[in-house]
Amino acid sequence: MSQSLGTETRPLRVAIIGAGPAAFYAAEALLKQPDLVCSIDIFNRFPTPFGLVRDGVAPDHQSIKSVTRIYDRIASNPHVRYFGNVTFGTDIQHEDVKQLYDQIIYAVGAQSDRKMGIPGEDLAGSYPATAFVGWYNGHPDYRDLEFDLTHERAIVVGNGNVAMDVTRILVSDPDELAKTDIADTALARLRTSNVREVVVLGRRGPAQAAFTNAEIKEFGELAGVAIIVDPADLELDQHSAAALADNKIATKNVEILRSYATRGHQSAPRTIHMRFLTSPVEIIGEQGRVVAVRVERNRLVLQHNGSVRAQGTGEFETIPAGLVLRSVGYRSVPLKGVPFDEYTYTIANVAGRVTNAVDGEPVGGEYVVGWAKRGPSGVIGTNKPDAVATVAAMLEDLPTITPIADANRDPKRVEQLLRERGVDYVTYDDWKVLDAYEVKCGAEQGRPRIKVTSVPEMLTVIKQNRL
Repeated sequence: MSQSLGTETRPLRVAIIGAGPAAFYAAEALLKQPDLVCSIDIFNRFPTPFGLVRDGVAPDHQSIKSVTRIYDRIASNPHVRYFGNVTFGTDIQHEDVKQLYDQIIYAVGAQSDRKMGIPGEDLAGSYPATAFVGWYNGHPDYRDLEFDLTHERAIVVGNGNVAMDVTRILVSDPDELAKTDIADTALARLRTSNVREVVVLGRRGPAQAAFTNAEIKEFGELAGVAIIVDPADLELDQHSAAALADNKIATKNVEILRSYATRGHQSAPRTIHMRFLTSPVEIIGEQGRVVAVRVERNRLVLQHNGSVRAQGTGEFETIPAGLVLRSVGYRSVPLKGVPFDEYTYTIANVAGRVTNAVDGEPVGGEYVVGWAKRGPSGVIGTNKPDAVATVAAMLEDLPTITPIADANRDPKRVEQLLRERGVDYVTYDDWKVLDAYEVKCGAEQGRPRIKVTSVPEMLTVIKQNRL
């Protein structure tokens, strides 16, 4: 090697696949290295960047979305380029990226959902919460879904923040949602919704719930919504009670739930019924559609490692409902040419270094960050230290990696490749055109933005409004 990688004469070429929070934090960590000169290209399947901040954060949580100001600053760095509307494995292949970049970071998140594995799960009216979230956020993959909201009761399975989000959206006043960037099609449908009660099922107890204090506290602040919690569900076994001593979040969650339980009978147009130690065992259908859910009462059993597991008691009941949304976890999906761990549903890795699925040896020059690395855990900010750790591994490996050929080092090579393949890629300046258009349309209605939700429409807006 005639010159060291990461210098002015030979910048480190890095490709980041994905454009969510983990991707931007990885780019930021690279840019902050004082003695490293790098050229970073971010590839994303959609024209729009920011991943779950745009397509996953609930529309009534606008303050959380303000984090995109940080990502905008990172993307505007002259050493960073954005290639939107480019699908890895289709428009650009794994072997292409290996030839054009010294190091690759996979930041593809967890795009799919886990299933409950019970009879009737695939009936009409039974959906993953991810689909519902995508629908109300205007995600291009889910914008055209039709959710049956004609029934008065819906059931949400899960006790994480996503379960809280979909529950809250189902019972929120549409006039309040109209002040957000919720997708117009979803808002119109929610205005005609007949859902009056949402039953939230948690398989374990309140001490094990995964939602944050802020999420459960919001339930009590919803106008026209009663919160029902059975005091008996809040009686903790000795192991759960002991666990609270070392968990401030869980302690506060139980405290908030107990405050709801003391409210007694409440008269309100809509209701959230929080139930614990309850698992769905079958979704019952008639003529191919959901009509009820059969549930089993659980008890907590102490495990050898000190955790508790929910175990069925054989006590069953049937809850009529017309809509079931499962929120029992996300999972990553395999990328063509990239090792995948079928057990953890993550890209095979050790501390961010992608590893061969057969022998566990590191794959030179390939890394992973975010949910695709560690699984679906943490909040947006969790991705920052995670990305910093992966970048540290990249820098540690830098002296030993095999650099790409000098003939492939020109950044224009990837642009030429995409044009030759007829890929209508979107630059970051193009995204700013679309962003300005959405914000302008929103301002006319007193909203943060009105989202363009189909890729063809996005591309049309960009082309029509470019300077």
